[in-house]
Amino acid sequence: MEKKNRKVKGLPTYDSVSSSMRSQLRFSSETGQIWLHEHRMLLVHADAHALMRRELIDALGMGRARGLLMRMGYVSGMSDFELTRLNPEITSDLQLYMAGPLLHTLEGIVKTTITKLEIDRKTGKFYVEAKWENSWEGQAHLRHYGESSEGVCWNLIGYASGYTSAFMGKPILCKEIACHAMGMNHCSLVGKPAEEWDDASDFELLTNHESIADQLIGLQNQVVQLRSAMGKKTKLPSDIVGNSPAFLTAYELLTQAADSQINVLLQGETGVGKEVFARTLHEKGVRCKESFIAINCAAIPHDLVESELFGVEKGAFTGALASRPGRFERANGGTLFLDEVGDLPLSAQAKLLRVLQEGEVERLGGTETYKVDVRLVAATNIDLKQLVGNGKFRSDLYYRLNALQINIPPLRDRKLDILILAKSFLKKFSDINGKKLRGFSDKAKLALLAYQWPGNIRELQNVVERGVMLAPSGNHIAINHMFPSYNEQVTELRLDGKGGLTDSQRESGKDFCEAILSGKITLEQANTLLAEAAVEKAKGNLSAAARMLGLSRPQLAYRLEHQSETSMKAGKQSRPL
Repeated sequence: MEKKNRKVKGLPTYDSVSSSMRSQLRFSSETGQIWLHEHRMLLVHADAHALMRRELIDALGMGRARGLLMRMGYVSGMSDFELTRLNPEITSDLQLYMAGPLLHTLEGIVKTTITKLEIDRKTGKFYVEAKWENSWEGQAHLRHYGESSEGVCWNLIGYASGYTSAFMGKPILCKEIACHAMGMNHCSLVGKPAEEWDDASDFELLTNHESIADQLIGLQNQVVQLRSAMGKKTKLPSDIVGNSPAFLTAYELLTQAADSQINVLLQGETGVGKEVFARTLHEKGVRCKESFIAINCAAIPHDLVESELFGVEKGAFTGALASRPGRFERANGGTLFLDEVGDLPLSAQAKLLRVLQEGEVERLGGTETYKVDVRLVAATNIDLKQLVGNGKFRSDLYYRLNALQINIPPLRDRKLDILILAKSFLKKFSDINGKKLRGFSDKAKLALLAYQWPGNIRELQNVVERGVMLAPSGNHIAINHMFPSYNEQVTELRLDGKGGLTDSQRESGKDFCEAILSGKITLEQANTLLAEAAVEKAKGNLSAAARMLGLSRPQLAYRLEHQSETSMKAGKQSRPL
């Protein structure tokens, strides 16, 4: 005869936590997506999920399938904990813990009732007993394989262990001591720290990175890499990242030009990585052991450009206290990179053309010539041909520089590379800041892909660096960590208190009304909040804010002034004597 379990008294009620959990679930019919906070969810048929489970068992065997399903549940539990810990409406440890079972219920996995619970996060003490009802996994196993001699809710056990381990900040192992698939009315579990179990081998299944899943993924990656290698003639260096066709076309041109001495013109918007391309061209060529000298022509005053490029003799002009070589002499035998070459003044263009033609340079204020052997790589973010037509750039110099033009595509045309680059920057800045982050949330990834990136790779790098700095360690980088003012104009539905779908904005309005009716805020406070929100939306324009509220400007000004006086009086009354 089964022991009768009873619900623990003193736990947060379902409604006290479920309302805030429901508010995190969004259904977007416009985009065909379901969101739990910033993580994409799927509403799938339980029968299809059960079939996949059976296929795993039949293909991998009971033992390996068990480990894989436990691992999947473990990761899911840890992800759900990340969502709940960021919810400002959850203010106590009990609420935070109970949010896990409630999310499991909300996701349609199982109904959980806690029958015994002991929590002390400061000392690390944890113990739980619970019963599960309507476990989809137990029902699926019973339907496909009949009664079992042991618990089979492997995914559920993994979830409970993952959520609780993240909650406690230490390994917690949950075990199923009774199961619906064993002929019981419901399933039961016990959870406690892994070190308190006589046999904690199951925890190794949860964290074993050499599991069958990782082996299969590893083999898949090897196949992808081999296919990629077969289709490519060259391997990308570590500081150049990309798989998009336009990018690979540009890189293939660069590799073909590397071993020659041809002058190269790199064309591309600001921030696309022109200097990285130029350095790679140098490093892959025969001059790789010599100097690579870069100069930004737009960053140097016009009256100093010639001395920077060609050098200067002592006394050539006021302030020239010593003779010094220019960039051409310093780059002798190597590569000179002229960035933003379109900003060169016409006088400097004429001298640059002579150096390229004669292979010798004459310092400013001097008469002696110096032989130079330099490979020239120029870059521009403007159309030099148009400058030639406008008389702002010498045509003969243009044709000399443009022996081979390589067009580097903007980041908005490299959609395949955005997430690859973002992950690369994430690793870089995580290492620099000593942070361990779990990557980008699903919504953050979509935001990265949707953004047009006018600043290209440089802007992406800055955005990811900001995200790494603002995201809490151990979490995903969310949209607001990277894009503070991001506003997604998509109509979304959410679950109401009865489990039906309703417009999220309407439901938020209901929450506001409920706060007034329940006495959490007064009607006067509600009016003030509404007025302040209108002023904020109108960016301080009282006339525009008044129109939003259907008031005249004097009426709105009076309300704001009256509220200010009320707040001041309340402040004076609350001062200590």
